[in-house]
Amino acid sequence: MIYSRQLLAAVASAAVLNAAAVEAPDSICAELAELSVTAIKQAPSLDIQPVAATTITSAEVERDRIVTMKQASEVVPNFYIPDYGSRITSTIYVRGLGARIDQPAVGLNVDNIPVLNKNDYDFDLADIERIEVLRGPQSVLYGRNTMGGIINIYTLSPLRYQGVSVLGEYSTANSWRAAAGAYGLLRRDLGMALTVNASGTDGFYRNAYSGAKADRGHQVAARWKTAYQPSARFSLENIVSVNVNRESGYPYESLTTGQIAYNDTCFYRRTSVMEGLTLQWRTDRFTVSSITGLRYMDDNLTLDQDFTPESYFTLTQATREWSFTQDLIFRGTAGRYSWMAGAFGFLKHGKMDAPVTFMKDGIDNLILGHINSAVPPFLRFQWGSPSFVLGSEFTMPVWGTALYHESAYETGRWKFTGALRLDYEHSALRYRSFTSTSFFMTNAMSGQRYDFPINIDNQEKLSQHFVQFLPKVTATYRLPMPSPSTVYASVAKGYKSGGYNTQMFSDVLQQQLMLEMMGHMPPSMSGNIPAVESYDVNSVISYKPENSWNYEVGAHVACADGRIHTDLALYYIDCRDQQLTMFPPGMGTGRMMTNAARTRSWGVEANVKARPHDRVEIDATYGYTDARFVKFNDGRENFGGNFIPYAPRHTLFGAVTYRQPVRTSWLHEVGITVDGRGVGSIYWDESNEHKQPLYGMMGGSVVFRFNKFSVDFWGENILNQRYDTFYFVSIGHSFVQRGKPRRLGVTLRVNL
Repeated sequence: MIYSRQLLAAVASAAVLNAAAVEAPDSICAELAELSVTAIKQAPSLDIQPVAATTITSAEVERDRIVTMKQASEVVPNFYIPDYGSRITSTIYVRGLGARIDQPAVGLNVDNIPVLNKNDYDFDLADIERIEVLRGPQSVLYGRNTMGGIINIYTLSPLRYQGVSVLGEYSTANSWRAAAGAYGLLRRDLGMALTVNASGTDGFYRNAYSGAKADRGHQVAARWKTAYQPSARFSLENIVSVNVNRESGYPYESLTTGQIAYNDTCFYRRTSVMEGLTLQWRTDRFTVSSITGLRYMDDNLTLDQDFTPESYFTLTQATREWSFTQDLIFRGTAGRYSWMAGAFGFLKHGKMDAPVTFMKDGIDNLILGHINSAVPPFLRFQWGSPSFVLGSEFTMPVWGTALYHESAYETGRWKFTGALRLDYEHSALRYRSFTSTSFFMTNAMSGQRYDFPINIDNQEKLSQHFVQFLPKVTATYRLPMPSPSTVYASVAKGYKSGGYNTQMFSDVLQQQLMLEMMGHMPPSMSGNIPAVESYDVNSVISYKPENSWNYEVGAHVACADGRIHTDLALYYIDCRDQQLTMFPPGMGTGRMMTNAARTRSWGVEANVKARPHDRVEIDATYGYTDARFVKFNDGRENFGGNFIPYAPRHTLFGAVTYRQPVRTSWLHEVGITVDGRGVGSIYWDESNEHKQPLYGMMGGSVVFRFNKFSVDFWGENILNQRYDTFYFVSIGHSFVQRGKPRRLGVTLRVNL
């Protein structure tokens, strides 16, 4: 942490020195007929399009303190990313859709480049131009895993902004953040930008067993962006980014003891590199765009999987993954008719090493205790070593291709749109599941000892493929109002691809080990042992794709000369084979994705932005979701009619900002913001036995804006609301993660 404090001090010092004698913060803009590369697949303005969308501007990113996409929860209605675990846990829930592991329900693009693995979704945002969150199925244009929506993040372009930006921040729990960006023109049509950012925290929660903080962490990232536009017909944008993340973990509190207390090492480490190239060429009749992405991710999740002071078992999940994406888009217009056609392909190749290490307490309680309780007392089974490994190695190649088309026709105030995508995906899994260990039996009456080696080595190659036809139809009516306003209706199919339950292989291997042990015993003895939890390997290893039909009506209404803008949406989702993350029954070590036969979700969304006065801004959002199982029986219990777990029923956000100009030569303005957030209820299990009730948090800030810099004093969860962000059960023990307590901080921003 020494280097991090020095970095923060250096950034803050430089900012203060540079800000002492600077002028107004106007940036220099290149005078070019701009060929936009930030809105390739949708119209530049989403305010009147037939989609439920929220655009978060750079000013709102600062006002709402959106450091990662997790802080955009509640700001966007029915959009929720729980803040728990580590940066690998970046699950997004939208309109009742979402899953904790494997495939996401919401896609993510950064400067048009897709991020295919949700393990890489959680990173610090720096120098953001805007964030767009489109809710509802976006599968026709964006493909797999966008049935809940798409997030488009756009960073500043050196062709639109030139200058130097510096940020330094310090807050509760010795948390800090620093960033610096330099944007310049090498010539009139060529610009480059370099952005570096870092952050860290000592953490909020302490592991009572070790005395160390359980949620420490830091990250460092850099981004190099090149923008080239030699004419109004051609543009090029290239981005190279690197992100390094290191965290301890995990602050899971036992509901039995009320403490975070575990004895084995926990951490998450991730390094990711991205290269993205976007080309755009415009003719008099159509525009051609090419988006090419290459991404590498290397991460390692290691944790004490029982989260107790005892030594049961640990898990390591180390992954190395390459992904390549290519999107080719054609757009054109002919009078009232407009069209778009595209071809998309991707390749993702990953290798994972995921050993589960059983240790003394796990062996004694989960294996030997199971057997010794059922045999005569003069017979005792013991393990041949203090620990053993259930090894799992995976190679996971996935590739896919798609063709899509969208046509739109305008007549009078009406606009009708029809779109279709043909999507093909092939997924394979090559695995090796193995263990080599031994146990022995002693007979106290005879004094004899019997040794039994166990050697299991399973290897196999599996594959599956999916073909999807994804249609979408919309109708938009432009209201006869002075400011652009529309009402719309849409019907769309959403799709989330299937996959493999890699985290269940240790449970399957443990089952085989127990059965092999019982095979070494006489039938008269093994018959007294309680039955081992049985898995149908074929059913637990793979899961099916998830499909949905989304029916939606909505409105975008602007009035009062554009000072009040209201977005409304009412939707109904019929979902088949919804993917759910569940813990297996018994004393297993894994998690599995399973398919609920049928679910349904309906709800409403509202977003109001108003400027009743030049000095006052009001932003309010509300989302309601009623998401339930229609048909789901896991073989032990029927969950029909229950709420879908982890998806909140209500999300609320409100912010009021007042800006007071100050007529001095050094201080220009004082801004005051008061905000509030609310989430809940959230059910933690399919049986709806445990839940987090609706809760709210208050925040606010006071910002002083000077000539070239600003100082922002802020607070989050000011009333110190106590709430839970996660609940789960492991080997019969219940755990929660508490939400972050009160946070106070100060942020310095400099623009030169």
